[in-house]
Amino acid sequence: MAVRPDFPIIDAHVHIAPWEMVRADAVSRIGQGKPDFEQIKTICGDPARLIDYMDERNIWRMVLINYVSPEVMGFTEETNDFSARFAGHRPERFIPFGGIDPRRVKDVAAEMDRLLGDLRLRGIKIHPPHQLLRANGYLDDPDLRGLATVYEKCIAYNIPVMVHTGTSIFPRARNKYGDPMDLDDVAMDFPDLKLIVAHGGRPLWMETVRFLLRRHPNLFFDVSSVPPSRLLNYFPWLEHVADRALFGSDWPAPLVLDIGKNVEQFMQVPLPDEAKRKILHDNAQALFA
Repeated sequence: MAVRPDFPIIDAHVHIAPWEMVRADAVSRIGQGKPDFEQIKTICGDPARLIDYMDERNIWRMVLINYVSPEVMGFTEETNDFSARFAGHRPERFIPFGGIDPRRVKDVAAEMDRLLGDLRLRGIKIHPPHQLLRANGYLDDPDLRGLATVYEKCIAYNIPVMVHTGTSIFPRARNKYGDPMDLDDVAMDFPDLKLIVAHGGRPLWMETVRFLLRRHPNLFFDVSSVPPSRLLNYFPWLEHVADRALFGSDWPAPLVLDIGKNVEQFMQVPLPDEAKRKILHDNAQALFA
């Protein structure tokens, strides 16, 4: 029998993006195995329908992941305005993220003030395999020195930075950039920065993420894109870091069919009820308060 929790859920990793920007081969990859893909695209483009979808699955809040990746995904800086507009329909339910590529911006500080001050985005997403950069590139790449400004501004505005870790199956993605160890530098250099390690380094670098969580108190990680039924195969130590873990579905990314089904599978994972509540609600509620 399917079981869902009796408390509201926060999904900390959902891709609500402007479909018209997405490259055709990326759209095709996302839609594989989804007979209802056209309906999914409609839901993701309509705030009212998305709220209905959430209510049917007891999803109280949702983090809308967006970032800049013209070469791999097709996303330009306009995705930031989309994220802000979409969230503006129901700001109590939607938590908008945006992104920046410092190589494409003349004044990184001014652009960050626009994103975080004017647009009121609640987080910044860095996607190294899709942006073709290293998260610690400010150390040795003159074109990426602006990443340091990105991190400094996020500290000033008290918002988190989410960094994709692990592999990507999208065309043109460069998986050499997915190693989470690069975040050791970021966490060391910016100890007041709240960092979310997206996907926990799956499927290659989970133990690296475990090490980083032990070393840096400012790190969280989300379990998105890992089949919930296999969470303990990927993260057998999940219970011990339940205070730092966030539930995320990665919907509607490849192979992710339905958030509600992911929640039902998560509830079957042999974890204490207290740990499940922290991962599904409490940690994200505190982080995005």
